[in-house]
Amino acid sequence: MSPPSRGDRLVPEYGPLAGLRVLESARFVAGPWAATYLGEFGARVIHVEGPPFEPPYADATRTLRPLAPGPRPEDAVSESWVQYSRNKLSVGLDLRAPEGRGVFLDLIRESDIWIESSRPGTYGRLGLSDAEVWAANPQLTVVHVSGYGQSGEPSRVGAPSYDLTAQAFSGFLSLQGEPDPAPPMRSGTALNDTVTGLAGAMGGLMGYFAAQRTGRGQAVDVAQYEVFFILLENLALDYFLRGVVRGRHGSAHPRLHPYDVHRASDGWVVVAAPTPDAWRELRRLIGFEDPRYDDRDYRLAHREPVDRAIAEFCRTRSRDELERLGRAHDVAISRVYDIADIARDPHYLARGMFLEWDDPVAGRVKGAGVAPRFSATPGGVWRGAPWLGQDNDSVLGGLLRYPPEKLADLRRAGVIGEHPPGAAPSAPPRPRAGDGA
Repeated sequence: MSPPSRGDRLVPEYGPLAGLRVLESARFVAGPWAATYLGEFGARVIHVEGPPFEPPYADATRTLRPLAPGPRPEDAVSESWVQYSRNKLSVGLDLRAPEGRGVFLDLIRESDIWIESSRPGTYGRLGLSDAEVWAANPQLTVVHVSGYGQSGEPSRVGAPSYDLTAQAFSGFLSLQGEPDPAPPMRSGTALNDTVTGLAGAMGGLMGYFAAQRTGRGQAVDVAQYEVFFILLENLALDYFLRGVVRGRHGSAHPRLHPYDVHRASDGWVVVAAPTPDAWRELRRLIGFEDPRYDDRDYRLAHREPVDRAIAEFCRTRSRDELERLGRAHDVAISRVYDIADIARDPHYLARGMFLEWDDPVAGRVKGAGVAPRFSATPGGVWRGAPWLGQDNDSVLGGLLRYPPEKLADLRRAGVIGEHPPGAAPSAPPRPRAGDGA
């Protein structure tokens, strides 16, 4: 890791990534989550956000519904922001201004990894291309998070993309839901965004370790759709080897059986017995005696009798009873948990998967904890998600050692800005040459 410098002690020292320096200027879940994930394990993360320095913010994540209340109704902040932006330092900085680009390059010099999530070419037009940032810091790892990647078919590279778009283009959406004519069913959360964030975090770390070994930085091109595509098991092999275009099977699995959702007397459970040993245990539990079904291929081709037997077994029993029977017979049975189940589950509680922390806008909150777990250098939450520009002075004055008069000049010019809770709307900044009317 980079040895902490005089201005580096902006975050507590904890976690396996203590000393890692991350600059993040991403928006809307995928890129920001990559940086948050690194920050939860000790990296120092500086989030740079451009104007407007008050609602409506440039990063729509701050106001994504639902909102957590703030000190005043107009201070309400997105619950997504509260969960996914904790452990960060916030700098409000206008990169369109020459002075803002200069500040950003100073931050680049103090960073090991830079994570951004704009459309390809955006930073080049701002005078912050990869070549320009490497001129300032040759060892920097640059993580580009985008919908379709930095290269490829031009019209696709420049197209807008969101979580749902990537679910569709990756092929993931074609596998979710009931068969035609029912429509494909999207994931119930922004699953592609969050998985892409994990891939961005891993890519950033791999680039960082390569730079430590070689002395040279590089760019990591994280395309949302590609992250999902490579996780689709043998989908491509199935097509190229056998010409199979896999479709939707509802809650069932196309190649594993039994492996499905069933109704209990008080809700839903999943029953999974995809291996020979698991099938034998399940067969004994439900009293299914036809020996032909011990052959996996026969069982796949004749699902209905097994499904009916499992359904009848589950229908008259509660979720709790089915789970207890599953554990007693070494069969994988689990209720389908909702958040109310999760909140009172003794295993979640025993492993500390809920944390409380102080958010600077929403106050005391309780949300998801940190995973995975490290025995010697655990991650954690040391602060809540910052309000915009909360750390302008500590980062620019402390880390970059800008004198107070320079900070005052940057504020007057609208190059840096902040919006603490309770702040009154500010006057619009004076237009700069080239900004237009």
